[in-house]
Amino acid sequence: MPNPKRRFSHQRTALRRTHYTTDLPEIQLNKQASSEPFFLRFHANSDGVYKGRQLPGFKQKG
Repeated sequence: MPNPKRRFSHQRTALRRTHYTTDLPEIQLNKQASSEPFFLRFHANSDGVYKGRQLPGFKQKG
């Protein structure tokens, strides 16, 4: 099985690693008055509400 004669150069390694980035979570303003002012998108809130619907397993606060 063929093996490389030497390792990749530092420049080649650095060029590959330039694409290693992280994204900040998307935070959105909450339209419900009784909740927290901001929320993470695509996550259920602490009351168990997601996309305006109550998730099973959570009880409504009353």
